[in-house]
Amino acid sequence: MIIGDQNEVTVAVLEAMEKTPDPRLREIVTLMIKYLHGFIREAKLSEEEFHQACNFIVRLGQKSDASHNEVVLMAGSLGVSSLVCLLNNGNKGQTETSASMLGPFWRLNSPFTENGGSIVRSPTPGPVLFAQCKVVDGKGAPITDAIVDVWQSSTEGLYENQDPNQAEMNLRGQFRTDAKGMFSFRSILPAGYPIPVDGPVGDFIRAVKRPHNYRPAHIHFLIYKPGFKTLISQIYVNDDPLLETDVQFGVTKTLIGNYVRHEDETPPAPDVKGPWYSFEYTFAMEAGEAKLPRPPISGKAVKETPSPAMAK
Repeated sequence: MIIGDQNEVTVAVLEAMEKTPDPRLREIVTLMIKYLHGFIREAKLSEEEFHQACNFIVRLGQKSDASHNEVVLMAGSLGVSSLVCLLNNGNKGQTETSASMLGPFWRLNSPFTENGGSIVRSPTPGPVLFAQCKVVDGKGAPITDAIVDVWQSSTEGLYENQDPNQAEMNLRGQFRTDAKGMFSFRSILPAGYPIPVDGPVGDFIRAVKRPHNYRPAHIHFLIYKPGFKTLISQIYVNDDPLLETDVQFGVTKTLIGNYVRHEDETPPAPDVKGPWYSFEYTFAMEAGEAKLPRPPISGKAVKETPSPAMAK
């Protein structure tokens, strides 16, 4: 089709997509073109703005490497990751769910750890935390032999892949649920932390005047069992002051956990001194396909990570 004016551009592109053999791909690209072209018209996008947008996308890719995924970080900062998650879980967005976004820092092959074992693999300051969790199906029956991947950041706000000073796989571990659907582990109380802002995501959140670049304290979980949809979750500390202003829009009511501080009670381990914390949570899995997501990262940083604090 030879294009006569700007209105015919969209017609020509949509016609070219009609022969896409895969019906789902055809549906997606058709809708994408309609909304993208409509956005450009409604925003009256200038040529300079278009070139800036292209450069921004290029920079997202350039900033991503084996230990960092800027694209996933951007998706979270726009609320896209959270929206996709909630639309695809909890009976297709109709009910509450303990599912959450994957985030940019999950790695494959965390070390298997016995229930009750510690995921602290190098000296890491912070109050000791003892977690005891349960995995059930839609009717509340325990799910046995589910594989549970756990990961969290250090109290300095860095995941081990970002920090060469932390041991390999520090604050990461895999567990298997027992006959009662239970798994347990020892760690440190998670702390809120800033997302990296030394790339295009940082430029964006400064430009739109977000109040900060912090995430509230949380622990990540990924639960896998054939016959069930893989459950990805983040459970947040209930008294964190940043719950309502999470820079990644990830907090839902269901994901706020109950982290309990203990001062005068006997801790579960004799080496614990001072206040300690306990945490209990029940994860409900939906029937479906057991499928692992593609890991956003595959390696560990080999040099110091720039300070993640947001520049003024």
